[in-house]
Amino acid sequence: MSAVSKTYKLTQVGCGNMAKRWVKYAISRADIEIVALVDINRSAAEAMAREFGLDCLCSDDLDYAIRQTDSNLVFDVTIPEVHKQIVMKAVELGCDVIGEKPMAVSMADAIEMEGFVRRHGKKYSVMQNRRFSKQIREARGMIDQGRIGKPGQTTADFFLGPHFGGFRDVMNNPLLLDMAIHTFDQARYLLQDDPISVYCHEFNPPYSWYKGNASAICIFEMSDGSVFSYNGSWCAHGAPTSWQGSWRVVGSRGTLIWDGDNDPYCNVLRGEVTTDSRMQEFETVGPSEIWTGKEGHDACFDEMMASLNEGRKAETDCSDNLVSMAMVFAAIESAKRGEKIPISLDTVIR
Repeated sequence: MSAVSKTYKLTQVGCGNMAKRWVKYAISRADIEIVALVDINRSAAEAMAREFGLDCLCSDDLDYAIRQTDSNLVFDVTIPEVHKQIVMKAVELGCDVIGEKPMAVSMADAIEMEGFVRRHGKKYSVMQNRRFSKQIREARGMIDQGRIGKPGQTTADFFLGPHFGGFRDVMNNPLLLDMAIHTFDQARYLLQDDPISVYCHEFNPPYSWYKGNASAICIFEMSDGSVFSYNGSWCAHGAPTSWQGSWRVVGSRGTLIWDGDNDPYCNVLRGEVTTDSRMQEFETVGPSEIWTGKEGHDACFDEMMASLNEGRKAETDCSDNLVSMAMVFAAIESAKRGEKIPISLDTVIR
């Protein structure tokens, strides 16, 4: 492929403030030409075109935009409630899709979307940028090297109080549906394992400004017999955790600690377990393999675009993301029922 060829004719749907990051990335690539901007408010698309100096079609109609420009790639940066509509229309018209999380607002919709994309022979990958930090990659490396032995218990705390306004304030499950999927997806990445059940207590503290439940405690049983617990709030003022969460992974030979901001480390047994001492001796070790790649959105974008160029599934392909979505919706269902819910991966993995 020539360095200046435009392999991808891109239509971006959604032209709000968050969408600017997506446009900036597209502009940075020599193989992408932005041919259309689409927004339910056409003036927002026109404003974005002016801001970035783009000579492209601006429309409030995705179908029209794709057909007029012969697009083959769509960036979906719309609100969760319309992701299904956008993705299925784009795929129907022959486009691959890269979209903002979450895939959908129901598990049934997410499963339908994945099946639709697969049957049409297209690709749909989802932004899970929190998998792509130097620190989580190094943490995963230490687990993979056996530094802490076999993981048995993992905890993640997430406590922040952002005042975004907009659609999140009126969602029924703002923490679980819009934010916790990041942490659940991180857990799957760190442990390289998937859940088989969840018990969740979801609630809305009296000081919350959200309509829906902004706090939750979840206990996931994983397929290898380990347990992952999540304790989170999106209306917590004071002593905030990192956006990456605060992590502890306890294994048979030690514990990995990552506060989400600083480098992870492991506190591991020095020598073998002995029976003649009540407490064992430990030593602290850091990563031996340093991650030098990109991070965050740009790293995830690069991976998703590389998957298109190489004809393979992205790390965050919708078929994989279904499992993280299953964790979200099973947790919501568990909270409704007040009981442990099995997570049947047979329905989401093919």
